[in-house]
Amino acid sequence: MTTLSEAPAWNPQRSSPMPYHRYRPFQHRVNVPVTDRAWPAARIERAPLWVPVDLRDGNQALAEPMDTPRKRRFFDLLVTLGFKEIEVGYPSASRMDFDFVRHLVDTGAVPDDVTPVVFTPARADLIDRTFEAIEGLPRAVVHLYIATSPVWRDVVLGRSRAEVWRTVREAAERMARRAGDAPGVRFQFSPETFNLTEPDFVLELCDGLTRLWDASPDRPVTHNLPATVEVATPNVYADQIEYLHHHLSRRDSVILSVHPHNDRGTGVACAELAVLAGAQRVEGCLFGNGERTGNVDLVTLALNLFAQGVDPMVDFSDIDAVRETVEHCNRLTVHPRHPYAGELVHTAFSGTHQDAISKGLAHHARQAAEAGLSEREAPWAVPYLPIDPADVGRSYEAVIRVNSQSGKGGVAYLLRTHAGLDLPPGMRPEFSRTVQEATDDSGREATPKELYELFRAAYLGEGEVTLTAWSTHREPSGAHRFVCTLVIGEERGGDYEGSGSGPVTAFADALAGAGYAVEVLGLAEQADVDGEVVAYAECRVGNTTLWGAGRDVSAPAARVRAVLSAVNRAAAR
Repeated sequence: MTTLSEAPAWNPQRSSPMPYHRYRPFQHRVNVPVTDRAWPAARIERAPLWVPVDLRDGNQALAEPMDTPRKRRFFDLLVTLGFKEIEVGYPSASRMDFDFVRHLVDTGAVPDDVTPVVFTPARADLIDRTFEAIEGLPRAVVHLYIATSPVWRDVVLGRSRAEVWRTVREAAERMARRAGDAPGVRFQFSPETFNLTEPDFVLELCDGLTRLWDASPDRPVTHNLPATVEVATPNVYADQIEYLHHHLSRRDSVILSVHPHNDRGTGVACAELAVLAGAQRVEGCLFGNGERTGNVDLVTLALNLFAQGVDPMVDFSDIDAVRETVEHCNRLTVHPRHPYAGELVHTAFSGTHQDAISKGLAHHARQAAEAGLSEREAPWAVPYLPIDPADVGRSYEAVIRVNSQSGKGGVAYLLRTHAGLDLPPGMRPEFSRTVQEATDDSGREATPKELYELFRAAYLGEGEVTLTAWSTHREPSGAHRFVCTLVIGEERGGDYEGSGSGPVTAFADALAGAGYAVEVLGLAEQADVDGEVVAYAECRVGNTTLWGAGRDVSAPAARVRAVLSAVNRAAAR
């Protein structure tokens, strides 16, 4: 590895004044046994069991914890989305949490295919309180935890490894007695601060509980391995999970679960690599709420799988409704750039991005039509959009928005989708400069309505030359004659006439008689939603080449107006 003193000449970075020497790298804090890594070659082909902990771990991180109505609304959302195991509370921690668990029991709110999870520390009185809370539930997982890493054993608990194991064993025995022979109660254990705990001690604890609880394939125990505070890169967590995956006893009777936090900003990567390494279950929160920098984000994890063609096994097809409910319950806003769910995540302001997206959407539509499929069924491959926004309930209206950074593709896309104006490719750079001037002056984005108003003012408004009357007819020779009355500026104009191969060239000849040298370089037209025709004309007026646009009920009249528009735009310069 290149050290700072060996930094290449092209890297001018030098040592900072920050006291980095105070912090120890992970390898000085925990030994991670690594044998033959299998996880780098693995692929995720099936979603793990997702377990949302918003109602417990996420709720603990809120300045204002959820009351029962907010918790119930959140619980109902999780059920609707398709989660089948839901951590519903820490009933021994507060009366509010206890009451909510009882609310679920008393109201029969838990569907037959959903298993609630409740959380308890390794204390006899709190275990008893937890079992009182779940009395009457046909199914439940009781989740036991204790911190296990050296710094917690020495600084917080003041216990040796043997004393921690004795505490855990006594708690587990009490749980087994309280559960009795109830087949609907299963057990879960979390060696809190797992990622800083000696791997051999984690195995000792987990294997001991697997035996004590007599886990079997039809009544498995869940061993949940938290990255309580992230301290290393995600590959290290994957090595730790793979080591346990390969060394846990009664592996077919163990559900290997992970609970990554996000202190280093790599919670999602930790969870994905952990699944590659053998994890079968992932605990997290919707949109990543949690203490400090949060729990791992289940929305991002699930939709990451979706974007790879893997069924996420939860339904985020109306992501805005999900976000609205979570924001209401947590009283926290979701960041506008949050992956998949943020207000701006599918939005492009950059001109190059907009052009690529616009072309990609058009190509997707053509490909779907050629394959005889609807656009919602056709395989998705659009630049800058990893998934189809429509698949998560978003419309295309917010995909492209225009500000001073935007380019011709985005402007053209919005005019086409909102105003029905399909500008010719050659005209788009010219109009985008008009838009950029306006947004540079205002400092804000332009709405589709404002874009149309800019177009109308630039191309469809009155100018120096007004055409008050005109007619055209074809002569026996085949030439077209154009007769018109023009008003120029404040003065009354006169009658002019011209001839040409068609009405437009004949009109250009008539304009020459009025002192305007016009050459029509190109014409395009379209029908609009109101049944009128919109025509676009590229013209050379004197030494200036520019575009004009015209709208009328007839195509010839629209073309004439487009040429006149170009003349007036040239005169205004």
